[in-house]
Amino acid sequence: MRFFSAAALVVLGAFWPLQQALADQIAGVRQIAVPSKERGANLDVTVWYPAQAGGEEVLLGDTPLFKGTASMRDAPPLEGKFPLILLSHGTGIAGNAQATSWIAAPLARQGYIVAAPNHPGNQSGNKSASETMKLWLRPADFTATLDALKTGTVFRDRVDWKNVGALGLSMGGYTALAVAGARMDRQRLAAYCDTDLRNHSLCEWLAQSGVDLHKMDVQPAGLDYQDNRIRSAVAIDPAMSDTLTTESVAGITIPIDLVNLGRKGDIPRTLQASWMADIIPDARYANIEDANHFSMFAACKAGASDKLKAEGVTEPLCDDGGGRSRSAIHAQLIDMITKAFDRTLKAQ
Repeated sequence: MRFFSAAALVVLGAFWPLQQALADQIAGVRQIAVPSKERGANLDVTVWYPAQAGGEEVLLGDTPLFKGTASMRDAPPLEGKFPLILLSHGTGIAGNAQATSWIAAPLARQGYIVAAPNHPGNQSGNKSASETMKLWLRPADFTATLDALKTGTVFRDRVDWKNVGALGLSMGGYTALAVAGARMDRQRLAAYCDTDLRNHSLCEWLAQSGVDLHKMDVQPAGLDYQDNRIRSAVAIDPAMSDTLTTESVAGITIPIDLVNLGRKGDIPRTLQASWMADIIPDARYANIEDANHFSMFAACKAGASDKLKAEGVTEPLCDDGGGRSRSAIHAQLIDMITKAFDRTLKAQ
């Protein structure tokens, strides 16, 4: 494991070349439908890509609470072949593919094709407690997306198929680790809400929805969902990491970058990634102490905090807990993630 402290990563001048590069490129975006045998329906997949001039400017991820990120809808793809990153969103209020546009669009401007499926039943506006806990369907969504891109889309001849990565935020972190070879312990998953110390808000929602994990068929959770086409992965605050088996995590052979957000003593056990970095042979670990789990959400609009309080939301969705702005934390994350994939997917 290689460890990078926040102090070593935060250098104000380090972001200037990145911001200049981002300003020079165009991120195109398209929606595609991906057949999924496991879901029994098509997946809605958002694809960002390096683009030529053209298309219609859109703000993806723009909501009454959160700022969107501009991309050019249906702009012509740039000529050439580019590494592909599969991106998995988290769950809850920011749990959908377009909510990840703050990281997806900059990656496209840096020369990556980024494909993010909406995980059915596990996204804002389409939430089901029981479907959310069928985490094993998430890596299957990645595999279905990869199959579809390779066989029948405009991106088939634009992807460098030898260089495919996986990126996951929160519960999406599990997705990225699962396609890298991590497997869940069925008993740990079934007992996940026996105490509310792991994830109070999630377990409270499950209880209110009448979902008893002990009565769910969690047998598929322990199966192997590794996709050997994935060359490297990045997981940010990987949710439910404490349900993964030590043996499967230690058996991961591709480069893995792991990031936790928040002070070390405050990071919930269920999000903790440092233990995985200790046992994965080719892993790097970083900790951004002046951020928190909600720093993965898009930047909040003016007045968003007041709106949330008025609606009785007590979680600090717009508060990053430190002295820096969310946009500054995002700039750091964009820089870290871009460098990770540059090292593992572009080095040759």
